Amino acid sequence: MAIATQNPATGETLKTFKALDNTQIDTVLQQVRTASIGWAATLIAERAACLVRAAQQLRAQRDRYAALITLEMGKPVREARAEVEKCATGCDFYAQHVERFLANEIIATDGGNAAPAPSALLPSMAVAGKSYVVYQPLGTLLAIMPWNFPFWQAFRAAAPALAAGNTVLLKHASNVPQCALAIEEIFQASFPDSVLRTLLIGPEQAETLIADPRIHAVTITGSESAGRRIAAAAGAQLKKSVLELGGSDAFVVLADADLDAAARLAVASRFLNGGQSCIAAKRIILMESIAEDFLARFTQRLSQLKQGDPTHEDTTLGPMARADLRDALHRQVTNSIKKGAVPLVGCEPVAGTGYYYKASLLDQVRPGMPAYDDELFGPVAAVIRAKDEADALRIANDSRYGLGGTVCTRDPDKGEAFARALHSGQAFVNGMVKSDPRLPFGGIKASGYGRELALQGIREFVNIKTIWIKS
Repeated sequence: MAIATQNPATGETLKTFKALDNTQIDTVLQQVRTASIGWAATLIAERAACLVRAAQQLRAQRDRYAALITLEMGKPVREARAEVEKCATGCDFYAQHVERFLANEIIATDGGNAAPAPSALLPSMAVAGKSYVVYQPLGTLLAIMPWNFPFWQAFRAAAPALAAGNTVLLKHASNVPQCALAIEEIFQASFPDSVLRTLLIGPEQAETLIADPRIHAVTITGSESAGRRIAAAAGAQLKKSVLELGGSDAFVVLADADLDAAARLAVASRFLNGGQSCIAAKRIILMESIAEDFLARFTQRLSQLKQGDPTHEDTTLGPMARADLRDALHRQVTNSIKKGAVPLVGCEPVAGTGYYYKASLLDQVRPGMPAYDDELFGPVAAVIRAKDEADALRIANDSRYGLGGTVCTRDPDKGEAFARALHSGQAFVNGMVKSDPRLPFGGIKASGYGRELALQGIREFVNIKTIWIKS
């Protein structure tokens, strides 16, 4: 795939970039390797100060960065501004909490923190000393990031990794090169030189990079197929990896739910970012008893979405990011209809320039259809009907994905029990699935492994080392 800025609203290619050659890649790798030594030794308080500076720059240049996001991947500009602000919030979060997250943990053992139990070999020997766990950086993290949240995905990987004392090489998606360079600009201005660098390279070059000894770990947010390749490459080198992959999140509406609130929430969750989100509400599972009532409310709210130029303030549904993505989505929709799904709204591309696809709704979706079995990465909601709550839970878990899920009910105890029974990395009751710096984020099954954000995210890429001292 060419490395290029292509406006999804018009289809026009605005700027192209030449991929770095092997010599250029090696130069950047060596610069980051050199920076890694000093950065790992930097006091945690100074790392936190760098994150604060990055947050300040994000807010100061918010509109410029939001315009780049909208230009390159078609996100409505209001959503793009919110994405930039979320990045600043993530930086602030780790600046505030990194010292606590990485503090040494004293453990009572026979290293001196507690009196040892007598044994046959050491029946009465007193031990003085201490034992504890320390969290140290691994080195350099290769971050392979997607286009759909081009700033937030990169920041949610980079902020905790840098806070922990690692350096980062960012291999961004090939259709958001100017976003990638802008991210490098932010970190170059806020951190010591070459602590984070961007590599404008293709996916094959990135996979080859994993074998380089100057790369110590890898994280990817992307498709299931890309995750399998990266995991295999990292595993062959015995390097730590975190995978945040696709999702086909269930959005379950129980019979006792507030249907107005559930319909509003479902539309917001499914069509945010043009439906191009791994945690969007892709499978809407309805009790038969309330299905028609819910769908009437859902379609009414669907009609209120305003599709158009993503640079306009009142646009709520922009284009899809690329022509091939739109075409692939339409094939999935068409094949589902051929197998018996009922198109209620949309279900076709918008004629004219740009990569627009109509806000769409498929009913009567069943196993064996792409809309049931696969991930629909675009503005299409799939409705599946359940006989009762037990059947709804079975359907929700009947997926090879396990990223997130939502259940709507007026009974919080029932909702909590249902959420605990979902096979997913996160589950929300009466709320749309979202990433939050305060909470760990990630999936199970084909949605990947490992966690980003919160305490768990910063500890994914550290050496959790035991120190035992006898004195």
